[in-house]
Amino acid sequence: MSDTQSRLRRRLENELGECCDADVRERLTELDDLAASASDGDRDAFAALGNETRHRLTRILSAADGELCVCELEPVVDVSESAVSHALADLVDAGLATRRKAGNWRYYDSTDLADDLLAVADGEAA
Repeated sequence: MSDTQSRLRRRLENELGECCDADVRERLTELDDLAASASDGDRDAFAALGNETRHRLTRILSAADGELCVCELEPVVDVSESAVSHALADLVDAGLATRRKAGNWRYYDSTDLADDLLAVADGEAA
């Protein structure tokens, strides 16, 4: 039996008063199911916010009243239009922004996930 299983057995014995191999197997199955259900999607969102330009764009989109175009965002982040477009694409991929195309124009808006993460970062979440 591995050291991890021995520790798990001791924990279960402490919790249940006694423990058998079936209890350990059942708990390991529960833990495997929990690990399988855990999503890595939020990790992409946190990674996206780790870049200064993407973080700033997320804050701007969240604070804006409605959608913004790349041409409106470029002057306030002080990077090239292509860098803004690339950062926005990353935000869309991470689930932090939405994109709508209208002719040659692309409009971006923040998502609920972005708004919620920023609220937590600002200490405003319940």
